[in-house]
Amino acid sequence: MTALEHAQRTGATATPFAGKVALVTGGGSGLGEATSEMLAGTGATVVITDLRLEGATRVADRLAVDRGAHLALALDVRNEAQVEAVVAAAIDAFGRLDILINNAGTDVTLPVDELSVDEVDRVLDTNLRGPFLLSRAAFARMKQQGGGQIVNIVSTAAKRAWVNASAYHASKWGLLGLSHALHVEGRDYNIGVTAVIAGGMRTPFLLDRFPDIDETTLQDPRNVAETIRFVLLQPPGTVIPEVTVLPIRESSWP
Repeated sequence: MTALEHAQRTGATATPFAGKVALVTGGGSGLGEATSEMLAGTGATVVITDLRLEGATRVADRLAVDRGAHLALALDVRNEAQVEAVVAAAIDAFGRLDILINNAGTDVTLPVDELSVDEVDRVLDTNLRGPFLLSRAAFARMKQQGGGQIVNIVSTAAKRAWVNASAYHASKWGLLGLSHALHVEGRDYNIGVTAVIAGGMRTPFLLDRFPDIDETTLQDPRNVAETIRFVLLQPPGTVIPEVTVLPIRESSWP
C-alpha cells in the first residue's frame, strides 16, 4: 500500500505531495532520513536508497508504521548499472518518478599532498558523478511524464573554502554548476532543478568525523528538509534554482 492509498483508506487529509513518488539518495541517515520523513509525512511515496541497505530499510520500516508503504533499496550512486536499476525499480513499483533528491555524499579530510588518486576519485564519483547519473536517468522519465523536480544537496563548500577538503570543494563546486546546467535543460520540459546550499548540520557526516565540533553552530537536518519542502512546493511555473540555508551561528561566511 502506497502512502496515497494509506491516506485514502484511513481518511487522512490530502497532503501536498499525495500521489507523488520521490527517490532519495543517502536516505538511511542524516539529512536523507529527515528528507524522507518530510516527504512521507506530506503524502509522497518514498524510495529510500543508501549505500547501506540496513539504514534505508530501518527508515522505510519506521515510516511505514503510520505513513504507508515505502521502498528501501541499496544504491552505490557511483555505479551506473545500479543507478539505472534503482530508477527502473522505483518506476516498476509505483508507476512514476516525480521527485529526485540527490543527497548522498562523502568526504576525505586530508591535505592535498596526502590525498591519493583513489580517494579523490571516490569523492568526485559520489558527490558529482552520482548526481549526474541519477539526474540523467530521472530526466528521461520526467520528460515522458511532462515534468518533475530535482533537488541537489550542495554545500557551503561550493561558495567558500577551508583546509583539508580540496576534493570535497571540487565536487561541490562542480555539483553547483551541474545543477544550474540541469535547470536550464529542464525548463522546456517542466522539470524544476534546485541547488540547496546547506550549511553545517547535526548529522553523522560531521559528528562522526569531528567529535569535538561545537554542535550549537550546526543546524538540525529537519530544518534543511523544511527548506527542501519549500522549494518543492513552489507554484506551477516557478522554480528556485538556488537557495542557501545556514545555521544562524555558522561562522566564516562568505
